[in-house]
Amino acid sequence: MNIANSFKTHSGNINLLTMIRVLLTSCILLALYAKVFSQNDTSIQKSNDSLTISASLTDTMATSYDTPTLSVNTKINNSKSKSVQYGSNEPVYKLNLAVDIPVTAVTAGWSLFAFPKIYDKDPSTDAAINNLSRRNINGIDRWASYVYSEQAAKTSDLFFYASMPLPVLLFLDRDIRKDALKVGFLYLEAMSVTGLFYTGSAYVFDRYRPSTYNPNVVMSERTAGNQKNSFIAGHPALVATSTFFIASVYSDYHPDSKLKYVFYGAAAVATGTTAYLRHRGGKHFPTDLLVGTTIGTLSGILVPKLHKNKAYSSSKVRVMPFTGESHGLNMVYRF
Repeated sequence: MNIANSFKTHSGNINLLTMIRVLLTSCILLALYAKVFSQNDTSIQKSNDSLTISASLTDTMATSYDTPTLSVNTKINNSKSKSVQYGSNEPVYKLNLAVDIPVTAVTAGWSLFAFPKIYDKDPSTDAAINNLSRRNINGIDRWASYVYSEQAAKTSDLFFYASMPLPVLLFLDRDIRKDALKVGFLYLEAMSVTGLFYTGSAYVFDRYRPSTYNPNVVMSERTAGNQKNSFIAGHPALVATSTFFIASVYSDYHPDSKLKYVFYGAAAVATGTTAYLRHRGGKHFPTDLLVGTTIGTLSGILVPKLHKNKAYSSSKVRVMPFTGESHGLNMVYRF
């Protein structure tokens, strides 16, 4: 008996401790991903007030002693700069192809392999379904087994399928459109990471959906093999990845734009609505939704953030030498 089958012998009875372990393991894996592959900061120039102090040392010919003269100039700059530092050769994101290509290939490859497997599970027998007991469901999730709405489940599919191509809207922005291939690759990587966790958990664990315990649902639906894919919640995970990816990328290119808060708010609403509809549709328990939403949100936000270009320092104080007719130091302090 292999490991996957050993887990599947406990179908429908995944306890709360197991789910917590899966969530913690997912967070640890994402943290390791961040540790190994991350880059920090970007070629973004924040718009805030700054104090510029220039100190120059100039050789003067006004006297016969050729005395060096020290001059100090101060200037307070209140002007707002553009979000992206135009004219810079530094991109907003940098890829490490030696790492990103294998990571994306492995995660996407696994997802493509496992996806048809999890939707082609053997159906349950009527006797097995009739023997299920709500008392075997943990206390946090048990109440969800009484909820079922076929219409809610169908509506959740609309959110799911609509969110997949949604990041294409980012390319309406001129600055992001210049990096279309790079941003597109990052989206593929983010979705592949989420897909790894979603298909991996559903492949290993057979957890019955809440509607399986509901006698008001027709038996043909309750016995379907797809009813064993409750853990984790795939719809909210993928919607979260897509929508939070949009918000994360837009905020990286336009950190001073108030519109970024609209994108983050819309991402939260879309993800939360999808999770609620999956709950109302009897498709997932609350813990399934919590784990799936967390993984999807982290993937959508972290994959872009971990690839931000670190060429520019985010320090509030910058000291730069200059030379020419005079020599000295230029110090800029951001308020």
